[in-house]
Amino acid sequence: MPSNPLHGASFALSTPEPLQLPADSGAEIAFAGRSNAGKSSALNVLVGVHGLARTSRTPGRTQHLVAFVLPDGRRLVDLPGYGYAKVPEAVRAQWRDALEGYLMRRRSLRALALVMDIRHPLTPFDQQMLAFCAAHALPCHVLLTKADKLGRGQTAQTLLAVQRELAQLHGVLSVQVFSATAGTGVEAARGVLTRLLGGPPRAIIT
Repeated sequence: MPSNPLHGASFALSTPEPLQLPADSGAEIAFAGRSNAGKSSALNVLVGVHGLARTSRTPGRTQHLVAFVLPDGRRLVDLPGYGYAKVPEAVRAQWRDALEGYLMRRRSLRALALVMDIRHPLTPFDQQMLAFCAAHALPCHVLLTKADKLGRGQTAQTLLAVQRELAQLHGVLSVQVFSATAGTGVEAARGVLTRLLGGPPRAIIT
């Protein structure tokens, strides 16, 4: 089995405010996705630390960003699961603005890993995030999680449908099937994310 380039990630901090993240230098990848899409499970298996993403969260703090640091100083940032936090709309709108600012202006952000449940892909949130990435020249790699829940035929059909959707957006967008439970696509995802972490700094579009 090849060595894990994301091995050794450790919890750095949890914060509701993007400005409180580690200094905007080096390189990081952010993970986004709807609640229950399997984002925490994907993160845990990618770094090879069982329960890291889940145990680093304080129960109830669903609006927090959680930063993990790799031994070489590069970071993985777990964004709040969309659609879960039961907060007033005014607070939700304020959070959306802060998150958009992070995605637009964070120079160390090399790419977004967008987690979708393969059984329910391309939700309005997913489509919004893909369009945002394409418009702002932010590379995005889609993980179609829980692939073990579908048969091969359905998996292939869903992958093709998402590939067609990405092709229409003309961004730096890619997609693969993934299963934290079965291990499907784990090595491939590690390779893609490691390559993206090593990419050039973003050209910030203002």
